Parts: sequence; C-alpha cells; structure tokens
Amino acid sequence: MSHDEWLAEHFERHRPQLLSAARRMLGSSSDADDAIQDAWLRISRADTSGVENPAGWMTTVVARVCFDMLRARKARQLAGATDAEPVADPAVADPEEQAVEADLVGVALLVVLETLTPPERLAFVLHDVFGLPFNEVAPILGRTPTATRQLASRARRRVRGAENEAPPDPTRRAAVVQAFLAASRAGDFQALLDLLDPQAEARSDAAAVSMGSQDLVLGADAVAGVFSGRAKGAKAAFIDGNPAAVWYAGGTLRVAFLFTVVDEQIEAIDMVADPDRLAAFAVELIEA
Repeated sequence: MSHDEWLAEHFERHRPQLLSAARRMLGSSSDADDAIQDAWLRISRADTSGVENPAGWMTTVVARVCFDMLRARKARQLAGATDAEPVADPAVADPEEQAVEADLVGVALLVVLETLTPPERLAFVLHDVFGLPFNEVAPILGRTPTATRQLASRARRRVRGAENEAPPDPTRRAAVVQAFLAASRAGDFQALLDLLDPQAEARSDAAAVSMGSQDLVLGADAVAGVFSGRAKGAKAAFIDGNPAAVWYAGGTLRVAFLFTVVDEQIEAIDMVADPDRLAAFAVELIEA
C-alpha cells in the first residue's frame, strides 16, 4: 500500500469522527463539510513521517480549519455582515440540516455553543467532547495549556448554566485584578494574556483619551500590549464594591480602572478620568 493510499484509508476510516467534531465546532453541517474538504487538502499535502496517532493528528488539522472559519465568521459579524449563520434559529435554518445537527449535537448545546467565543468553543469541544489533552489543544489556539484550561472551564460553566449560580466572591475577583497589576508592572506579557479574556476590551472615556489613552482597544493581545510594563503607580481597590485600580497624583484621584471579571478572567477594563465621575466614586484601597 502506497503512502497516499494509507493516508486516504485512515482519513475515510475516521471521517465520521472528524465530521462530528467539525459539526460541533461550527454548528453547521454545510460548514462542516467545507471544513472536512479543506482539512483533507492540508492532510494530503502534509509530511506524516512523525505522525503516531493518525486520528488525533487529523482531528487537530480539522480543528485548525474550524478555528480559522470561526474567526472569519466572527470578523464578518463584527463588521456587520449579514451572511453569518444563526444556526440555532429555526426561522432561517434548513429543516433537514437542522434535524441532522440537532440529532448529532443537541438543540440546547447548539444554542449555548453559539454564545461562546471561538477559542472557548474549540477548547470545550476538543477537550470535553473528544478528549484531547490541553497541551494538544493549546497550540491550535495559540495559548498556554493553563489559559486553554481556563477557556474550557468558562465554556463548561456556560453549557451547564453557570449563569444561574451565585455571583463570584468579590475577593477572588479582586485577586485577579491584583495579579493583573503585578503582571503589568513586571512587563509579563504572557501572564497578562492568561488573565485576559481572548475578546477583552479596554475602553477610555473622553477625559482619559485627552490624556493620551486610546478610546477602544480590542482583543487580549492588544490590551496586554497596552498594559505591559505599565501600572507602576496604580493601586488595587474596590470602587462601589467592584474590583478596580486607581491612580493618584498629588493626593487626588486622577484615573480609575474599572474591571469586569468573569470566571477569573478580565473581559473589560474601563478607564475613567472624568473629574465628576471620579468624585462620585466610593474608593476602598486594597493596596497601601
């Protein structure tokens, strides 16, 4: 048997598993078919001399293709495109395709998966559904195994309806802020990334923009870049009971950083420098 025949035989043998994985990651049978075709083109051209587990390797290739497709879909949605597929919407989904998807994935799971970010979705599906270890999933997402584990944990909580659980301990959220400030001061870019949600945002009010801040920064990489090596004068605090950081100059509060922390990751940082808003804040310092 030639190498090409060996590869094609393994691909056909594992096609049902690969197609199932693609459907779960993409939520669409038609997109999954496209992903499998693209994956086969990549697989057929790849060097397989070091492949010891064909099924796991092929699943990884399919996952990379699906991740690219999900990011492209997200980009179209952010750009306001109208061709993104609301796969769980029965008013627009093809009935036959929807029935197949519901049977393979489950209606409830499809709906929840659509609310996840692409990294969360892949981390959850590849680890929880298909059993890939985090050290194999992490390179697909460009994250560390620890960050990938956090993504899967967040996705798992959403799938299990964690939104109905009790709100997290504010002390734990404050600890996330303190860790972020420490990483910022140390210029530890990777530590900042691990603490940030992949879709994290940093927003500044008009007063902060006039001081040199960007009005909007999108994505964990960009936000980490803004804060890496900074925050040397900032102090962790509670503002109106929520985790925050503050910067004083001449004994006067000049800037407040309001953190949105969910599942021990930072989803947003709001920089406030408007004097009227600052004057209305109830600040309780955590760090002296």
